[in-house]
Order: sequence, then C-alpha cells, then structure tokens
Amino acid sequence: MPDLTAATQRSRVRVPLRFHDGYSVDTELVTFHGLTDGQEHVAVIIGEPKPGTTPLVRLHSECLTGDVFGSARCDCGPQLREAVERIAEHGGVLLYLRQEGRGIGLYNKLDAYALQDEGLDTYAANAALGLPEDARDYTAAAQMLQALGIDSLDLLSNNPDKANQLRALGMDVHDRVPTGVFTTPDNVRYLRAKVLQTQHTLPLGELGGVGGHTGRAELSVG
Repeated sequence: MPDLTAATQRSRVRVPLRFHDGYSVDTELVTFHGLTDGQEHVAVIIGEPKPGTTPLVRLHSECLTGDVFGSARCDCGPQLREAVERIAEHGGVLLYLRQEGRGIGLYNKLDAYALQDEGLDTYAANAALGLPEDARDYTAAAQMLQALGIDSLDLLSNNPDKANQLRALGMDVHDRVPTGVFTTPDNVRYLRAKVLQTQHTLPLGELGGVGGHTGRAELSVG
C-alpha cells in the first residue's frame, strides 16, 4: 500500500468563492507537498463539521468545459456548485483533482466528444482512442485527506469506484451520499452510460428524458 503519510500540507490561503447564481462562501485552499502523482491538486476546506460527526468529502475531478465554461454535455459544473453548498452546510472538504476527462486529459476528452457525436457513448469513445474508460487513481486524494487529519468521512459521490478505492487505501468511508441529478438535452446519454457502464447511483428511469435538477438523492450506505 502507498505511504499516505508521505504528503504534507504546503500552504493555506483564504479564498471566498462566489458562483454565477450569487451563492458565496468563505473557504480555505490547501496545497500539498509529496503527492504521489506529482499533480497540483487542491483541497477546499468548507465549513466545520459538528462535534461527533464525520466530514462530508467530495472528490471532484477537474472539468474545464463543465466547471468553467458551463458545458451542458456533462453534469460536472452543477455537481461542483451543489457540492460546495452541501459541504458548507455540513462541514468538510472538496478535493479538486486535476483529472480532466476521467484522467485522459483535455485534448483527448474533446477527441472523445467528437466520437460521441458519431454515436459512441463516453466509455466506448475512450476505448476507441486506445485509452482507459476511467484512468483515475485516488491515491493522491487519500494522501490529501491523511495530511488534513481525515481518516473517516462521508463521501459525496454517485461513483462507487471512488469509495472502493478510498477504502482499499485504508480510508474509512462511512456513508456514500449521492449527488443530485442534473439533466440537459445534451447529457442524458452520458448520464445513462455512467449508470449502465460503471454503476453510478443515478435513477435510470428518470434519465429517459430531461428536466433539469431532479433533487437530492437519498443517502446510500456503502
């Protein structure tokens, strides 16, 4: 097992966040030394967990198109916005991980988009490019949590692989809390593929059409 204690905090800085809808919150951004993949991942500390509760943690993979440009081809931007507010309510951490395109990079992700326009789903498009369906490794995320003094957490995620990887790395993932469902006419096929290919906890029956944010999913143990 990798040495999770190899990573240490490098710096902390206060950064107030403000979103397009006017929501704002004070945060601390934390950088690190010694992360196993050498990437410049950042932890966003939001709020303070109540005594006796576990922090709520989101592992959010960088998505330039969704997070910055508001792309409707994915649900990343709305998930990021939702995660910040939910973590602020509960207290915890958002790890912003430099894993564009599920780890394949921005250019490859855009190449995969072109193949999706020809009819392939998001996973088949990656495979057609000779790339992994999902290249993400969460060892650095576990290192960041360890450096922050977090070894027990509730994980805000629809993706069971995130919880499984963290547990395999020795982290105590107490509950996995699904995010809301954010559908657009352009991302329904993408969301359905995540359910069918990688068992994301999204209500498949609601993904036959569109209707925006369908609300927060219920807490799922596991």
